[in-house]
Amino acid sequence: MGSNAERMRKAVYPGSFDPVTNGHLEIIRRAANLFDKLVVLVSFNGAKNACFTPEERVEMLHKVCYDIPNVEIDSFDGLLVDYFSEHGCDIIIKGLRAMSDFEYEFQMAHINKHLCERAETVFLCADSQSTYLSSSMVKQIASLGGDISAFVPASIVGDINKRFDKERK
Repeated sequence: MGSNAERMRKAVYPGSFDPVTNGHLEIIRRAANLFDKLVVLVSFNGAKNACFTPEERVEMLHKVCYDIPNVEIDSFDGLLVDYFSEHGCDIIIKGLRAMSDFEYEFQMAHINKHLCERAETVFLCADSQSTYLSSSMVKQIASLGGDISAFVPASIVGDINKRFDKERK
């Protein structure tokens, strides 16, 4: 194998993406510019009550990332470091909105490093328009019939509204 400069760098950006927001997409675009390949990984979190199935979240991510050539969408049920190792990833990407995100993600970075010595985490700070934005807020607004178009990519507004329209009936 050649030098590190010649080696393809592969990052993984894990998250629940339930649903993907403009803040997620902004991190995806920035990370895709930093690495040769970026895997956006729909991960399963039993502690969170998901609104969309993993398959639906993967489909929504395909809709919003179609124009980013070096992005691959995948899903995984298990330890992130297992996926990281099995798929030859080099970096874990985590987006940060606030100090509370940092505290949690900092702990996770250390746990991942303990479980897999070569697992390095890179933190990308959310842009100023996304610091308040979360999937939970989007779901709450949609569930009450509010306009979510400023918070999620246009290509999935209908998918999200359709889900909550059914629940309100």
